[in-house]
Amino acid sequence: MQDSPRPGMRLMDRAEYDTKPDPLTRPPEATVAEAVTAMNAHNYGSVIVVDGDNKPVGLMTERDVMRKVVDGKRDPQTTPLSEVMTTELRLARETDDLLNWLRMMSNERFRRLPVVDAEGRIKAVFTQGDFVSYTWPDLLHQGRQIARASLSRNFTYVLIGGGILLYLILMMVVLMAL
Repeated sequence: MQDSPRPGMRLMDRAEYDTKPDPLTRPPEATVAEAVTAMNAHNYGSVIVVDGDNKPVGLMTERDVMRKVVDGKRDPQTTPLSEVMTTELRLARETDDLLNWLRMMSNERFRRLPVVDAEGRIKAVFTQGDFVSYTWPDLLHQGRQIARASLSRNFTYVLIGGGILLYLILMMVVLMAL
């Protein structure tokens, strides 16, 4: 069973952090075609654009390709990533609080969170899907608690409704038998 996020849990504290695949990176001068080929080969939805020190300077997503390259009628073979990448990045430190970033991604509606080490070098990319899988056990637990509370609070009504339903089913069976 996965750990559920708890207040104060750092991004790097997640068991999956050490086993996440390395982020797909390319330099700003790499072409869109080269990046898309690598994205397809690894089944990634984005590429992190990094400088010579492996520090993120941009991000190119599938959406960027569709909007800025395809719809913009640019040649992916000659267009460098620097011309189509998103440069306003939200970067998390691996020591940042997991729940704070979960809230920010949800509220600000961005899907990918590059995570960097203390020197600012890319270490991982967390996606909304990662956060959902991290919180899923908590959501199930809360759902069970709400269902129990609802049933116990309304037990009399559930019992009466169940009795009426059982009576109706029995009546239908008796009438069909006649």
